[in-house]
Amino acid sequence: MRYDLVIFDNDGVLVDSEPISNRLLAAYLTELGHPTTYEDSIRDYMGSAMHRIHDLVQERTGQRLPADFDDSFHRRVFAAFERELEPVPGVFGVFEKLAADGVPYCVASSGSHERIRVGHRKTGLDRWFDDARIFSAQDVGRGKPAPDLFLYAAERMGVEPARCVVVEDSPLGVRAAVAAGMNVVGFTAMTPADNLVGSGELFDDMAELADLLR
Repeated sequence: MRYDLVIFDNDGVLVDSEPISNRLLAAYLTELGHPTTYEDSIRDYMGSAMHRIHDLVQERTGQRLPADFDDSFHRRVFAAFERELEPVPGVFGVFEKLAADGVPYCVASSGSHERIRVGHRKTGLDRWFDDARIFSAQDVGRGKPAPDLFLYAAERMGVEPARCVVVEDSPLGVRAAVAAGMNVVGFTAMTPADNLVGSGELFDDMAELADLLR
């Protein structure tokens, strides 16, 4: 099946940001009195929007995170991105092939527009993404696992959900794509295949993706 739109998750799929952001998130939550390991952060928060962090902490502890939590966390993350962030190996070749084949694509991320842009500028991915190809959970209010973000991206790109394929590496993202009625290709470089239930195809090397999409 030739898809009419390829929707990419951002963190962990396009940029190698998950180890950085989850390390910092675990440290910050622990600093605030909510002991969290890196493994805890990956399990509970990978692929989620910021509101999910607030909701889970309050649900588990009865306490609210500070009002400036998001801004403080993002300052730490952006500083680390400038030092450490790299594109996922092989991702530039994917966009070269999509462009050559005339296949539309976009990114739909739980991260903020600013986070997406900072990461793309640092890694050189900004050459492939203008504003019309970037969608954030900020645009819809409810992040993954709700389907809202993927449905919004498809609508804005003018493509029916059933004609879309989503490239995801988080269980929350796969659930969101399935709920949106889209096909899913699961990237297992960081996430065990068993955690990406619902994916039609699985791959662990970005160089394999272009062939899967064909």
